[in-house]
Amino acid sequence: MTSLPPKVFVSYSHDSDLHKDWVLKLATRLVANGVDILLDQWDLTLGDDLPRFMESGLTAADRVLSICTSQYVEKANAGTGCVGYEKMILTAQMMQNVTADRIIPIIRANTLAQLVPIFLSSRVYVDFRDDLAYESKYAELLRDIHGQGVKPRPPLGANPFLSAPTPTPPLISFGPERYVSPSLAGTVVFDYSNNNGRYVVGAGDMAFETAWSRGGNSSIHAYTDPPSIRSVALALGAESIADITDASAYDTSSRVRSPRLGEIAIWQNTAGYYLATKIEKLQSRGHGSSKDEITFSYAIAPNKSASFAPAK
Repeated sequence: MTSLPPKVFVSYSHDSDLHKDWVLKLATRLVANGVDILLDQWDLTLGDDLPRFMESGLTAADRVLSICTSQYVEKANAGTGCVGYEKMILTAQMMQNVTADRIIPIIRANTLAQLVPIFLSSRVYVDFRDDLAYESKYAELLRDIHGQGVKPRPPLGANPFLSAPTPTPPLISFGPERYVSPSLAGTVVFDYSNNNGRYVVGAGDMAFETAWSRGGNSSIHAYTDPPSIRSVALALGAESIADITDASAYDTSSRVRSPRLGEIAIWQNTAGYYLATKIEKLQSRGHGSSKDEITFSYAIAPNKSASFAPAK
C-alpha cells in the first residue's frame, strides 16, 4: 500500500510581493517533489474564514514550515497579526509534546540578532539567506520532510572485540566498508589491488565511488565504471586543487583517464557534484614495488559548484 505524502503547512508573513513569490516558488517545488503543501495563496479564496484556515491547516499538517524573516520574528514575538495567531496555535500544540519536531524554522531575509521567534529558540533551523547555497539547503529540507537523512547513517557492524570462549585475535572487518572516507576533503592511502580497485569518498548525494587500476610507479588508470560516476577528466595545467575554477571545462569524453604523479583527476557523480583527486604518491608491484598503493588528496566542491577555489 502506498503511504500518504507528508502534509506541510507554510507559515509566513506577507512582507512584500517579492517575499510572497519566493515562498510560492519554494512551495511549488516541494509539491513537485511529493510534498502536500497547505498555502494561503492556493487554498484561500475571497470570503474564506482566515482563522479557521489557520487552525485547521496547522492541526492537520504533519510538519510546519515557519519562514523566519525579520518581520515574521517580530510579529511572532509581539503576538500580532496572522503570524501571532499561528504562533498561539503552535505554542499550544508544542505544550502537548515539547519533543516534537513538527516545526521547521526557515531563515530568510533576516538581519536580526535573534533569527527565530522566542517560542522556536530551541529548534534547529535551515538557513536560506545565501542564494548560492539554495540547492544544498533545499535538498536538506526535502530530505528531512521525507524522513531521509542528509548523510545516511551506515549500518551498525559487529563488535570485533567481543569476548569469546577461547582467546582469539579480534575479527576486524576487511570488507568494502574499510574503503570509505565520508569527509568532504582529505587524504586517502589505498591498496588498489583490493576491493576491485574501488574507494568511496563523500556520502549521500556527494558520494563518489572512485575506481582505479595499475598503471605504473608514475601513473594510474581512473575509470567511470561505478554507477555513481558520470564522468572523469584530467585537469591538465592545474598544480593544485585550489587552482581549478571550472571543473566542467575539462574533456570528459573517455571512460578511462590516466593521471600521472602530481596530476589531478576531476570526477562528476550522477547527482551533479564535482570531486578533484590529486595523485600524491604511487607504488606498483608490476614495476618493482612491494605493493599496489595510491596516495591521493581530494576535495568535493560544495553546492554542485564547478570551482574549487577558496571562497573570498
